[in-house]
Amino acid sequence: MWGLVDAAIKGRGGEGSPLEGASQVFDTVPIVPAEYDEIGIWSEVKLAIIKKYASAYTAILDKNRREKISSLRWHYIDAYAGPGMHLSKTTKTIVEGSPLIALNTVPAFSQYHFVDSNAKRAAQLREIAGPRKDVHIYDKDCNDILINEVFPRAKFEDYQRALCLLDPYNINLKWEVIETAGSMGSVEVFLNFMIMDINRNALRKNRDRAIQSKIDQLTRLWGDASWEDAAFSSEGRLFEDPQKVSNAKFEAAFRERLKKKAGFKYVSPPLPMKTKTNSVIYYLYFASQKPVASGIVDQIFGTYRKRQGL
Repeated sequence: MWGLVDAAIKGRGGEGSPLEGASQVFDTVPIVPAEYDEIGIWSEVKLAIIKKYASAYTAILDKNRREKISSLRWHYIDAYAGPGMHLSKTTKTIVEGSPLIALNTVPAFSQYHFVDSNAKRAAQLREIAGPRKDVHIYDKDCNDILINEVFPRAKFEDYQRALCLLDPYNINLKWEVIETAGSMGSVEVFLNFMIMDINRNALRKNRDRAIQSKIDQLTRLWGDASWEDAAFSSEGRLFEDPQKVSNAKFEAAFRERLKKKAGFKYVSPPLPMKTKTNSVIYYLYFASQKPVASGIVDQIFGTYRKRQGL
């Protein structure tokens, strides 16, 4: 695997390389060993979506800065940043992770905030970023760091804006992070809702077999225990136990919560990321206060819906 990494770095992101356009990041920065996740096609699709929207996002804000508000600044926030690069299961080549995509976005972001509680991954991100003063890396729990240190840098009244990726490794994200982002009016969010993990461990049809730690995580993600009312229905089952609802109904309840409870004005219907057997691994949501932003993401999502035949 490291031979592939070395080859990609030596190639310096040349034409046709998995890291095309990344030469400014790797010119002088050594890479330290770390584990790389192998990612499936659904993760590559997610990264492609982030890349497309980030370019549109910074272009719009840069135009507004030049033409309207000279003090306008915009942040990129990655709550589960990872090591910066991944190995594609499909092509066995190195692909840019979300931090590299952000660093290579043109026009550039004003500030970058990469969070990963794994010390090795955080160290690698520091090596990739080098001594840049516009890059901030945190090797702590994002649930605390975002609320206490990162989001306060993106206040609407200070003409600060932010694009935040919430792509947890499992269902350990807290609702307070989502609600804080929604209340600020300045933060747009891509959110990975891990429905397969939730179904396998917290929403089992035999509720006695559900894993308590996962139930607790789901309660923290949802914000309270009202997820039970959204996940199970007693309709038509007068003398039977409540029945688990479909994925579509459960995600719709979460989407409504993003609007009514978190306060996002626009929440796009999520893009389901599926396995080859058509099982949904997770739903990718986008939440914003701006109709223009939602419209752009709807168009991007639409491209991939057509490819899935949705």
